[in-house]
Amino acid sequence: MTSTVPALGTLTAEGSALQAVLLDMDGTLVDTEGFWWDVEAEVFASLGHTLDESWRHVVVGGPMTRSAGFLIEATGADITLDELTVLLNNGFEDRIDGGLPLMPGAGRLLAELYEYEVPTALVSASHRRIIDRVLTSLGAHHFSLTVAGDEVPRTKPYPDPYLAAAAGLGADPARCAVIEDTATGVAAAEAAGCRVVAVPSVAPIAPALRRTVVSSLEEIDLTFLHGLMTEMR
Repeated sequence: MTSTVPALGTLTAEGSALQAVLLDMDGTLVDTEGFWWDVEAEVFASLGHTLDESWRHVVVGGPMTRSAGFLIEATGADITLDELTVLLNNGFEDRIDGGLPLMPGAGRLLAELYEYEVPTALVSASHRRIIDRVLTSLGAHHFSLTVAGDEVPRTKPYPDPYLAAAAGLGADPARCAVIEDTATGVAAAEAAGCRVVAVPSVAPIAPALRRTVVSSLEEIDLTFLHGLMTEMR
């Protein structure tokens, strides 16, 4: 996708242009939502339990504590939340050692944001240890800031991670474009007052006020993101 990109600091009569882009990680930039489910299934199989496929939509996109807590309650597994969290993170790290696929358009979008020096943050419900591993594939240089789920008082669906990212970049949340793939992440971004682009990975997400839904990152470029702010004025 090629485009003519307006300068980031361009002002209009009604306000400033796009100030920052905040991106989710799992299922948005990297194709890992299936990895997490596979790891959860394997861990619970080792505990003598089979996960119901319908639970997949419940656990996707949420913080580890919510997902793990739900699965413990649903299965009745004899394991603590802390013990399960360690097993899931270990299993995920082992899984991505075999390669980490990017979502279509992710590499191109990150390269464009970096080229035009757009302040960009990675905002994930995953723990810091996982983010740091994934950054080796995404390229840490693409992000001015990263926010992990275990570094904020409340993670998604609360607004705290996105508010922290906007503050860290010195941006107004209302002038931040957030790219998310799940209803949980969308709820967090909208609660923070951001403009949201949803790219659903597992469950459908409906368009709404201040929310645009696309089918792939390949539909998003910097001109598209600037256009969202123009439409919002």
